[in-house]
Amino acid sequence: MATAKQLAIKGKALIDGNGGPVLADPIVLLEGSRIAAVGSKDQVKIPHGVEVVDASHCTLMPGMMDLHIHLCMFNNRTFKNYRVAQWEVTPHLQQMYAYFHSQLCFEMGFTTLRDLGQQSTRGLMTESMCAVRDAIDAGVLAGPRIVVGAFTYMTGSHLELIFPRAAERHGFQNADGPWELRKLARTNLRAGCDVIKTCASGGGGTDKEEPDVRNHTQEELDAMVDEAHALHKQAAVHCFTPGAHRMALKAGADTIEHMVFHDDDSMEKIIAAGVWMTPTLAHRTDHAIAIRKDIGTPEFTLKKMKTIQPHCYKTFQRFYKAGVNIAMGTDMGFEPGMGSNAFELETYVGLGMKPMDAILTATRNAARALKRDKDIGTLEAGKIADIVAVDGDPLADIRILQERKRIQLVMKEGDIYVDRRPGHAKEIVHAEPDSWRKIDA
Repeated sequence: MATAKQLAIKGKALIDGNGGPVLADPIVLLEGSRIAAVGSKDQVKIPHGVEVVDASHCTLMPGMMDLHIHLCMFNNRTFKNYRVAQWEVTPHLQQMYAYFHSQLCFEMGFTTLRDLGQQSTRGLMTESMCAVRDAIDAGVLAGPRIVVGAFTYMTGSHLELIFPRAAERHGFQNADGPWELRKLARTNLRAGCDVIKTCASGGGGTDKEEPDVRNHTQEELDAMVDEAHALHKQAAVHCFTPGAHRMALKAGADTIEHMVFHDDDSMEKIIAAGVWMTPTLAHRTDHAIAIRKDIGTPEFTLKKMKTIQPHCYKTFQRFYKAGVNIAMGTDMGFEPGMGSNAFELETYVGLGMKPMDAILTATRNAARALKRDKDIGTLEAGKIADIVAVDGDPLADIRILQERKRIQLVMKEGDIYVDRRPGHAKEIVHAEPDSWRKIDA
């Protein structure tokens, strides 16, 4: 049997993703796709003849994760016009852009993305996203690890209203009643999805729909979560209200998506259940709202986004202080720009989260939420070698994680995909940033 290739990485500092002390002058020794040893240069000796990757000017940290993203959605970095994107783009082109969007995130150090679904007027995009995931996993395409979520929802759900009411629907997109929703969940699971994504309330980014409307009965929600768990898959539930929180918890949801409205009872139940929540706050900022206005989002939606903003911030601050389990997620779709995922972390820090805790939401916590923490999320012996080298100290300034030139090295499973160190020029996106033509009409 061939011996796994060894590789050593030298750094200036190391953030292990567990919240431990920052390690000075680290050495990370790899064997194949996994980490063999981590320690200071005095603790880990590099074997003779082993290739050394010199990132001694950088902070080493685990590859980051975004647990709430919509890669198939039309993003402001690739589309100029909200309505054109919704009405005139084929699902085939959506799939191509989904892969490109994943690369824009990957090149910025996000080695794992949980895509939480999308549809077109011709049907759900589940099979398309599973194909992107599988091609990357097979090594046919270079990209991040993708966990595929599939929209599973009732007629007129928040998730369906992402598309205009007047748009014709084709294909098996929605269902009503527990047995039809079980069938839709099974159809998505047959296609290969990893997560069933549904909702228990209205939302923020849709036209002429209020956040407090109920989506699904308890019996319907129970049925969808049960189908996911029957195949050892996860269920993610969109919740904007305390009532939606209670429904999701009763159904046994694995993750609750968004932090908007809450009450004492819902917060206490969330803490008691130990369920993971993704805040998706970058999606709520003035910056995001300005982007939505620029691409032609209806005024009703813009006003709604602004109205819920302070509630999102207050809920996040209270949940963080109370000890709710938080895993990083952006809800990136129309905005902010794909690849700016770490703006979410800046938003957390701006609202009072400690920088180390913010980084944990995108590393260890995210891995735990995915139930993949045996393999990813931290830099320690035995874990998969998903490693990012950052020029600077993100604990001193979390914003540097959004600077392309600062992301010096991106490694997934022991292979280097991006290398921007002095004297190196390896990229996964070969076009200059934002040099591509945006689709307008």
